[in-house]
Amino acid sequence: MTEVLFVAAAKPQFGVLADSVRKFNALGARVHLAATFHLESSAEEVATLELAGLHQLPRSVAHRSQALRRKARTSPLGMRVWMQSKPDSWLRDRARRADVIVALDPGAVYTVWRLAQYNRSAAAMFGLAPGLKAVEGLTSQGGSVQRRSVIPPLDAVARDVRRSVDGLPAAVMRTATARPVMRSTVGARLWRTAVTAPGVPTRVRAATSRYVAEGMQWAGRTSGAAIALADAASKIPDLGLKAQLLDEGVMKEITKGLSPRHLDRAVAAQLAFADSEFAAGRIEKAAGALDRALFLDFHRVLHIDQLSSPLAKDAEGFVAPLYRSRAMQALSRPQGRKTPYKKAPTDRPLRLLVTTSANDNFLHHILDHFGDHPGVELRFLDLAASKHLKRIAWAGRRMLEDRLSGGTSDYQEEVERLFRPYLDWADTVFLDWSVGPAGMLTTIDPGDTRIVVRLHSYEAFTRWPHMTDFSRIDDLVFVAPHVKDLAVSLVPQLRGDQAPRFHIVDNAMDLSGFARPKPAEARFNLGLIGISQVAKDPKWAVDVLERVRRHDERYRLILVGGDMDPKTSRATREYRREFEKELAPLEESGAVVRLGPTDDVPSKLQEIGTIISSSVREGCHVGLMEGAASAAVPVARDWPFYAGKPNSARTLYPEGWVVGSPEEAAKRILEATATEDAWRNAGKLAAEHALSVWDWPVVQKHFEKLFLEDR
Repeated sequence: MTEVLFVAAAKPQFGVLADSVRKFNALGARVHLAATFHLESSAEEVATLELAGLHQLPRSVAHRSQALRRKARTSPLGMRVWMQSKPDSWLRDRARRADVIVALDPGAVYTVWRLAQYNRSAAAMFGLAPGLKAVEGLTSQGGSVQRRSVIPPLDAVARDVRRSVDGLPAAVMRTATARPVMRSTVGARLWRTAVTAPGVPTRVRAATSRYVAEGMQWAGRTSGAAIALADAASKIPDLGLKAQLLDEGVMKEITKGLSPRHLDRAVAAQLAFADSEFAAGRIEKAAGALDRALFLDFHRVLHIDQLSSPLAKDAEGFVAPLYRSRAMQALSRPQGRKTPYKKAPTDRPLRLLVTTSANDNFLHHILDHFGDHPGVELRFLDLAASKHLKRIAWAGRRMLEDRLSGGTSDYQEEVERLFRPYLDWADTVFLDWSVGPAGMLTTIDPGDTRIVVRLHSYEAFTRWPHMTDFSRIDDLVFVAPHVKDLAVSLVPQLRGDQAPRFHIVDNAMDLSGFARPKPAEARFNLGLIGISQVAKDPKWAVDVLERVRRHDERYRLILVGGDMDPKTSRATREYRREFEKELAPLEESGAVVRLGPTDDVPSKLQEIGTIISSSVREGCHVGLMEGAASAAVPVARDWPFYAGKPNSARTLYPEGWVVGSPEEAAKRILEATATEDAWRNAGKLAAEHALSVWDWPVVQKHFEKLFLEDR
């Protein structure tokens, strides 16, 4: 199979490209496209291409060093594209494996030439026709050419290193570049010697470490690359440059799905730089550094795309270094209200503004109910529907600049102008999801309007609660007690005197429609609703399936929902790859059935006799609750993230539903489904509990109390 890599800096003519890709495929080639133009804006056209792989390259150098940004501004287009693309590990990996590398436009030519320096066996071409001709030539020779070493050619590495390290001691330089040593342990030590050698000017040391890190990454030594950057940073007194090098090292590991070994140092360096700039009155730079510290500390690869998180062990301890920063203390200082909110009027309906940004999944019943309520005048605002509101709702760095400047930035003026009319109209604002819009809303004083915010679970694993002024929120709604415990342990403002009132209110779900008759054969069907995130850990459910099938091969597992998106992160991609490997023989034998995404979950649950929650963490597992309402036997894993804590799955669900291991889960399933009568009785009890606690007619009363009575 011939591997072909297309590189594009500008949108191609998609019709021509689609025809060409088909010709490449007909020759037995696998075509991958890497592009610096915005792929999402061309999603429909890209979908018509029969590509083996697609990748969005960095579209700017905005987050790179100041020196590189200056250089990019004065460089030709081709050089700028290479500067953007050079750190991308996907591109380098594909280029290393490619037989033919094709530049689709002039802007991509220089990048293709540079990639070819590291893969001398690949044919580098400009244009589709020459690329096709190169593939035809390879096909006539019997396919792919023999691979060279994965290490970059010595002369390419040495040339780049020497260009930047002419001030390095000669003995060290000769040892470090005399041979291709980056794959070996001994060689790695020599390269580390190069970046930590005494007497090297700061500029030269930084440049050297970046070239060394690039070479190590080409050689498959991701952690070695991170170590090289960290070692150099330890010898650099400049706080900004030190923070930048540590940041780059951490991101090299994160992009590979690894938990970075120097995360603490990288965050501390950004905080030190933020504090220094804040003390000097350079607010913009301080906000930028603080933004990076929060971004790194709460990167999704650390907390969301893994089966565990540092927050599981000691959430309060994890954020303690963050809140020792002077800049962070200034950010989290409560601003409070100028005046208390007004009680709801008695001479007219309550004016209720319900708002979110793009995600209204948990609002439908609330909107329907209060839209017809005689005591409520309802308006709904989706911030994502307005480009102006969407822009300010997610402008994290501008929020930080405003808070650090004491509210004197133009951001606050813009929020006032765009959102104040909604605040002036509403008696109560209900904001769903405590993310960017919550930070935006609390930038300004709410006047006499009551502010109610709901925090589900996901938000606690992000930076947004740390950028929200909770002293300007009157009521904070949680979906479960264990989520409240986590949020309070993470955010000091929620433990202060000006913290909002806390409420625990279940999600709005209409569960009565799930009560449908199940056929007898459903007894042997285990079900899992939702497998699109690593945290759902569907491999745990497969383990349970295999255990019950040792007793009776009639048991099978039904998976409902879309697959994990491999583009989310490298960690997600690796988990999905392992999961698919486990699933393949089970699907082939019929032991596992994948139904994919559906808009009709109740009908799918008719065929499921046992509903499983295999997650490592949840807020309130809607899929399990819906399954219980359908009279499926609930089997909930004792979510490892919360297991053993005062509030957890064991306190959220009835006794007997929660199990501590796959062995316990298999035992519960076999006992509960031993006979049809036992299974139906267990399912009936589960449905009765679900409908009496979580059904909308019950939960609706809690929302009415929240909006109309708790004032």
